[in-house]
Amino acid sequence: MADTYSQIYIQVVFAVKFRQNLVTENNRIELQKVMSGLIASRGVKLYAIYCMPDHTHIFVSMNPSQSISDLIRDLKSASSKFINDKKWINGTFQWQNGFGAFSYSHSHIDAVVKYILNQEEHHRKRTFREECKLPLFSDHLKVEFR
Repeated sequence: MADTYSQIYIQVVFAVKFRQNLVTENNRIELQKVMSGLIASRGVKLYAIYCMPDHTHIFVSMNPSQSISDLIRDLKSASSKFINDKKWINGTFQWQNGFGAFSYSHSHIDAVVKYILNQEEHHRKRTFREECKLPLFSDHLKVEFR
């Protein structure tokens, strides 16, 4: 086959180290732009991104030649460097090790985008910390789309 075609839709969630509330509303948009630029520079299609004070959600369509782990490692590294260079916090900003990655079908794109862009409202009902304690984090997300 001359060309490669794929539909690999992944939502990724990762937290600020110790789940601290370090991403302020004033800095959220700028951080999302930096992350969006890095994602685009990798040839990955970004559908949605939302940085909460203590965690970030992104929803992308992955290129099959790339590793989600490599993308997130580089995204966390570059965004940490950006935040530290800007001196947005006292001390050193770090993301927590690891991430959650959840795959979806093409038919879920609109629901996942809506879920991510609605994070502020969503977390008024349940905190990120509470959500992570659910038995199957991914099952909870699927329920939200109904």
